[in-house]
Amino acid sequence: MTATVDVTVLADLLRRAAKAEILPRFRRLGQDDVRAKSEATDLVTEADEQAERMIKAEAAKLWPEALFLGEESVAADPALLGGLEHADLAIVVDPVDGTFNFASGIPAFGVMASVVSKGETVAGIIYDPMGDDWVMAEKGGGAWLRRPDGEAQRLHAAEPVALDQMVGMASTGYLPQEKRAEILGNLAKVRFLTNYRCAAHEYRTFAGGHVHYLMYNKLMPWDHLAGTLISQEAGAYAARFDGSPYLPHHLDGGLLIAPDKASWDVLRREVFTV
Repeated sequence: MTATVDVTVLADLLRRAAKAEILPRFRRLGQDDVRAKSEATDLVTEADEQAERMIKAEAAKLWPEALFLGEESVAADPALLGGLEHADLAIVVDPVDGTFNFASGIPAFGVMASVVSKGETVAGIIYDPMGDDWVMAEKGGGAWLRRPDGEAQRLHAAEPVALDQMVGMASTGYLPQEKRAEILGNLAKVRFLTNYRCAAHEYRTFAGGHVHYLMYNKLMPWDHLAGTLISQEAGAYAARFDGSPYLPHHLDGGLLIAPDKASWDVLRREVFTV
């Protein structure tokens, strides 16, 4: 348990918000319920905004001392993001991760939250509204798949394999243009590359031991804090491209996750040559 946030209570809050504000809108969005933000594929829906509003209001009652950072709150007031590095306690929320999928009627989206204490991620939760379960971790406590009936299953990252047998996921759309073609060519060295357009499900897939690598270049805390901690608690090695630890306030520098340090080194040297 963290010192001031009961993660089971936070996990239940994510579930309640999904049932109240997200699932009733799935495949029922009207034309005015979906809007583009930075580009045509960067979307926000009524589900994102209403779910975040509910989570924020409930979190303020439960943990009034915590800084609340939601993706849509920061979209409205980018200055909020600067408070994360020095906050004693923060709750970071992505109300609908995989909004493009959600708006397209694809059942691959999730609700994510992390708890940050004095600049360190100490808890992470990824809720799958379609499967009605959580993947979650508290620092030092392992990674777990938990279900509403109390069933819990410990998660472990995949065993290391040779580069040409690696299966994984990479978000190449935000790579520097001059490097993208090179890295896409390098990915011919692995067995398979895929991408769900949903970090929530990519991290769940990795923590469950089904793939061998994840790579991201654009780092927003609501997208990666929970999943990185969960991956590490499942036994994986995670670092930015320069080998430094990924911290909550980092917005750049890339992120590469692999089953162990040796696999990370091979992927960094042979594939992700950013």
